[in-house]
Amino acid sequence: MSNHIDAIMNPKSIAVVGASNRPGSVGNAIISNLIGSGFQGVLYPVNPKSNAIQSIKAYPSLSDIPDEIDLAVIVVPSKVVSKVLEEAGQKGVKGAVVITAGFKEIGGKGVELEEELKTVAKKHDISMIGPNCLGIMNTNPEVSMNASFATKMPKRGNIAFISQSGALCTSVLDYAEGRHIGFSKFISFGNKADVNEIDLLRYLKDDPETDVIIMYLEDITSGREFLETAREIAWKTKKPMLALKSGRSAAGAKAAASHTGSLAGSDTAYDAIFLQSGIQRKDSIKELLDNAVAFAQQPLPKGNRIAIITNAGGPGIMATDAAIRYELEIAELSEDTKKSLKESLPPTASIQNPVDVIGDATHERYEAAIHKILQDENVDGAIVILTPQAMTDILETAQIVPSAVKGIDKPVLCSFMGIVDVSEGIDYLERNGIPNYAFPEEAVNSMSSMVWFSNHMKFGKRTHLHFEAEKEETAKFIESKLAGKDKIYLGQKEANRILEMYGFPTLRSVVVNDVSQIEKSLQKVEPPVAMKIVSPDIVHKFDAGGVMLKIKTLEDAKQAYEQIISNAKKFKEDARIDGVLIEKMAQKGVEVILGSFRDPKFGPMVMFGLGGTFVEVMKDVTFRLAPMWEISAERMVQTIKAYKILQGVRGNPPSDINSIKDCILRLSQLVSNHPEISELDINPLIVYPEGQGCSVADSRILLKKDK
Repeated sequence: MSNHIDAIMNPKSIAVVGASNRPGSVGNAIISNLIGSGFQGVLYPVNPKSNAIQSIKAYPSLSDIPDEIDLAVIVVPSKVVSKVLEEAGQKGVKGAVVITAGFKEIGGKGVELEEELKTVAKKHDISMIGPNCLGIMNTNPEVSMNASFATKMPKRGNIAFISQSGALCTSVLDYAEGRHIGFSKFISFGNKADVNEIDLLRYLKDDPETDVIIMYLEDITSGREFLETAREIAWKTKKPMLALKSGRSAAGAKAAASHTGSLAGSDTAYDAIFLQSGIQRKDSIKELLDNAVAFAQQPLPKGNRIAIITNAGGPGIMATDAAIRYELEIAELSEDTKKSLKESLPPTASIQNPVDVIGDATHERYEAAIHKILQDENVDGAIVILTPQAMTDILETAQIVPSAVKGIDKPVLCSFMGIVDVSEGIDYLERNGIPNYAFPEEAVNSMSSMVWFSNHMKFGKRTHLHFEAEKEETAKFIESKLAGKDKIYLGQKEANRILEMYGFPTLRSVVVNDVSQIEKSLQKVEPPVAMKIVSPDIVHKFDAGGVMLKIKTLEDAKQAYEQIISNAKKFKEDARIDGVLIEKMAQKGVEVILGSFRDPKFGPMVMFGLGGTFVEVMKDVTFRLAPMWEISAERMVQTIKAYKILQGVRGNPPSDINSIKDCILRLSQLVSNHPEISELDINPLIVYPEGQGCSVADSRILLKKDK
């Protein structure tokens, strides 16, 4: 981990190696930006061919500078960057920003050059951002540093932005300027050969200038480390974090040994990491910045009850529809509030929420409505909508909003709809800390983001439950199965043995490999029973006609045995058949699925969702990294679409949700303890009515040697 990021972000002296007087060069742009931003420290241009750069004395090399240097900004050809970094290390420089491209991102020789850089940085304990980055900015007036080749310096604010993409940064800066969005820190970290997103998050966690953190990521260095760092930020500092992670549409996992493996796409782990860490994932840069501004400028809502104030019915309905879509509640205004509104608004106005102040509304009418509604204890936040009409005093209405909400600790977002006619009002709102959105749905989206974070901070049960388990016996069993093999598929009987050692509720069963054994087996497993093919070559038993249910008599069991064997041979002629499993039929209940797969980068992931044979079609599943908190298991159950079924519908009793949570946490512990478990399915897990538990009705495990 890098230890000198403060030397990068708060330097007293900067040397720009590769500084230039040549217009249009990166070296020229960086010196110009540092001067133009009013950098409060000392600048040292380094160029062996110039005595001065932009009227500042230049030095032939870093070693020729007589003073101490905190930060070296390096803009020289890639083949000599490591030589410059070595010189910086010998001089005692602790921070470096390598702007130069031509490293890992081009492959081949570039990979070797980057490895050299990493070696030099580690040797001299230099914290290095880059290579291949736009640069960094710190808007704190005590530093005032634009050490980048961007065309502009953002205004000061309380949002920190970190990005793997330098080109994206310039677009964000341009958009932010138009929206009057300010930043505390603005960091392009490129190839992250040394300083990575985790190091930057740790730095921003303690940065007093930063209240909101937003990020653009292409990958994550270490899932578990990232998760723990982000959790610390969320729950200790309560700084909202928003992320845009590219690559959602990449091809999914190739593995087909389990439902879990086939349902887990390449992006699954990132979704899980963000959910568990308190980071909200966004789908676009606009949404990222829209939400960030709301967090940066408005207080968090205490709940999800919002009021809508509008001068047009249509947009009010649009906002209402969006609110329902984003799981917000349209606040029920108190009788006192309605009475006050009736006195302040014309008879044609609607005093129900959404409150319609009518198209000819003046700023006085808006002011009365906003102030009275926000004082209502039933309201947690408000969205103010204005459509530009001939009689609307747009600027005056904008001017009353900051004063109307003063002293009221509730978020207010505006949607002065349009661009041209409302521009003067929007400009006033944004300059005075009231976020504005071109359309109501965008305002509602940002309000819902704030509500989500507010609710997330209330979650309890941030503890790891530990279950008694036969860990050593399980390890020995797994080792015996993998003896002499790289991988092996375990059918239900052997998979259940592992599950039983971790306390899962399995059903009584026995394997037979001859018809003559059935009668004795039925005495051990009382009918009705389920009968299933046992074959390492047949993973999906239903597809092969290898499952028969509700067998009640000996004769039926014998016929089922013959039919199952016959079906299996037709399905796969050369399949190895180890027999037929006779298992106690589970009682009637709700079918869910539990599963796990091992992500090659982030380790074990646990899946939960609606179960049964159509799980891959319905895809009503959710994933989390293991090990997990108790609250993570609880949220897994609550966030699938089928949760309402588990709560009980159409006269059916509520399911035993606590038993599901228990199984999820046991599974998390199991796969965390035994890295050889590559994929695992429990499908279905039959869940009985509340208080009656659940049963594992089918299971399978793919073991692979841990490398």
